[in-house]
Amino acid sequence: MNDTLARQGRLEARPRALTVESPQRGRMPLGLGGKRDGFLYVPESYRADQPAPLVVMLHGAGGHAQHALGILQPLADAQGLILVAPDSRGPTWDVIRGDYGADVLFIDAALAWVFEHYAVDPERVAIGGFSDGASYALSLGISNGDLFTHVLAFSPGFAAPREQHGEPRIFISHGTEDAVLPIDPCSRRLVPRLEGVGYDVLYREFEGPHTVPAEIAREAAEWFRTASN
Repeated sequence: MNDTLARQGRLEARPRALTVESPQRGRMPLGLGGKRDGFLYVPESYRADQPAPLVVMLHGAGGHAQHALGILQPLADAQGLILVAPDSRGPTWDVIRGDYGADVLFIDAALAWVFEHYAVDPERVAIGGFSDGASYALSLGISNGDLFTHVLAFSPGFAAPREQHGEPRIFISHGTEDAVLPIDPCSRRLVPRLEGVGYDVLYREFEGPHTVPAEIAREAAEWFRTASN
């Protein structure tokens, strides 16, 4: 992948026919990024002849991949989800620190590796995240809607796509008592703007702080598995 595409927030990796089938299941390190790397989770039910849905999960500012992985991992086996949870190259995602670049390159490399080793359903590829990770998921999801069919944004602050490709379906949740990213200037402003330009958005508010309740995560996972494109 070249730097020009990365600076535009564009990803090149796409699901494809397997070239090197991997027998590994469960949670494993990505093995791509040194101290800040990330994790891959493959459900025990995965079969190479049955392409699986995949979700890229992004952590919040100052967080790590295990935080993002933990949101959906309890549901991954029941829903048959492959999860990819990368660490940001810095304390948060590149566009939030200034501009697209290093994190786009790393996410693209992680997806390219997964697509080479595991069969992924191209009709069920999502990007999601919490807090800054939700903002980044919306930004990359809109910029790469020709790859991502769905976006799962838990308590986002904003969306900053460079351009629009495709029309991914979007799930957004936010706590009414969020003191970190208050709901009024964030999701209550963001959702109408997304709907106004034609996106199909499922929006859920809940009574609570800056978090992802288990029932919200479950609804998002089930929606991703069943919502038609």
